[in-house]
Amino acid sequence: MDLSVNQQAVAYLVSAVLFILGLKGLTHPATARRGNLYGMLGMLIAIVATLLGREVQSYGFIIAGIAGGAVIGGIVAMRIQMTAMPQLVAALHSFVGLAAVLVGIGTFFHKQAGGLLNPLLMGEISAGVVIGAITFTGSVIAFGKLQGLLSGAPVKFKGQHLLNALIGAAAVALAVHFAMTGSLLSLLLMTLLALTIGVTLIIPIGGADMPVIISMLNSYSGWAAAATGFTLHNNLLIIVGALVGCSGAILSFIMCKAMNRSIINVVFGGFGSDGGSADSAGAQAAEKGVKSAAVEDAVYWMEDAGRVIIVPGYGMAVAQAQHALKELMELLTARGVEVKFGIHPVAGRMPGHMNVLLAEADIPYDQVLEMDEINSEFPSTDVVLVVGANDVVNPAAKEDPSSPIYGMPILEAGRARQVYFLKRSMRPGYSGVDNLLFYQDNTYLVFGDAKDTIEGMNAALKGGGH
Repeated sequence: MDLSVNQQAVAYLVSAVLFILGLKGLTHPATARRGNLYGMLGMLIAIVATLLGREVQSYGFIIAGIAGGAVIGGIVAMRIQMTAMPQLVAALHSFVGLAAVLVGIGTFFHKQAGGLLNPLLMGEISAGVVIGAITFTGSVIAFGKLQGLLSGAPVKFKGQHLLNALIGAAAVALAVHFAMTGSLLSLLLMTLLALTIGVTLIIPIGGADMPVIISMLNSYSGWAAAATGFTLHNNLLIIVGALVGCSGAILSFIMCKAMNRSIINVVFGGFGSDGGSADSAGAQAAEKGVKSAAVEDAVYWMEDAGRVIIVPGYGMAVAQAQHALKELMELLTARGVEVKFGIHPVAGRMPGHMNVLLAEADIPYDQVLEMDEINSEFPSTDVVLVVGANDVVNPAAKEDPSSPIYGMPILEAGRARQVYFLKRSMRPGYSGVDNLLFYQDNTYLVFGDAKDTIEGMNAALKGGGH
């Protein structure tokens, strides 16, 4: 059965409403599951309505594509680790960008054969192809950095910004020429330059800025989808693309504000490195005058504390220590200790990374507080347990004007009575900036794998502590 134009429009309207409700649900962990269900239902309705449209003449390739994608997507979803979620998101963004490029080029050849090209359509194709191409290669580079296939350090060279400006200007000029003439050569050169911009824009981005870049690429993918919607005259694709584009842009702004940096500063002044010495953790600590502590020392303080705040970071994700932290929370709570979790907006390597991991371990939402909510509680806290976070608690952001992260709002963990920092080594965080918190009188480093260390704390608490 074929849906009429009006019936399809109603179905698309229902889908759009569900997508909006889905976004609203995703604004809070307690409603995130419902938001995801709304989004999935909206997508199902959109797909069915599109397949039943009169413009679909054959289902063979469509069914094959859906089946193949479902199998690949299902396998990836079952095998992916939560630590690899940031690079998976980057990879999915690249698919959206590539789809926009292919749809634009395919539409050009289809309309050209039918003699239906016009400047407006070719302008829409130009926008979709350029944004899509930048999104595709930019997301591929982001994936490579997050996956460790490429260095997380910024790649900079003299005249880089001028080169980007020249390539961008040439791409725009070719887009205008293509829109006015329908030149295939202009289309191909424009696409090639846009693909190049995606690479040159992202390679100077350092590791510390990757959460913002993931969010920004999410916005790009939305605008690419919206431009494709104009090309295909698909209102739902325009609506959804605009929703994704705007929400990604807003999130990027929020995260930049949390880092006290502008989006221009992130894109053109990236910093960060995965580098660091691989020397013995204990040797480095002793050489720098950092105090180390044993698991039993941390347990001694925590079990008699009135309040403990846990600050998770990417190290928790790597060690998959969230479930061990849940048990630690329960053991301390049973002893009358108030336990809370403090989350920085850019902790981890993608927006909401820590929130997702803690939710996976069924840690109650009301015990997980954002930076602005929990900073006032650190001075009255007995123990802060930092699990693999680094830059988001670094006092250099407030005390060292020469530091690359100066001015970035941080979790003020150093104001607590005692700070125990779980670290594998003395290597700096993803930004490559040394952490001044290590050298405070009230800070002790507990070296080792975060999961093993926390499980050791749990065993000590079960054994009766002191």
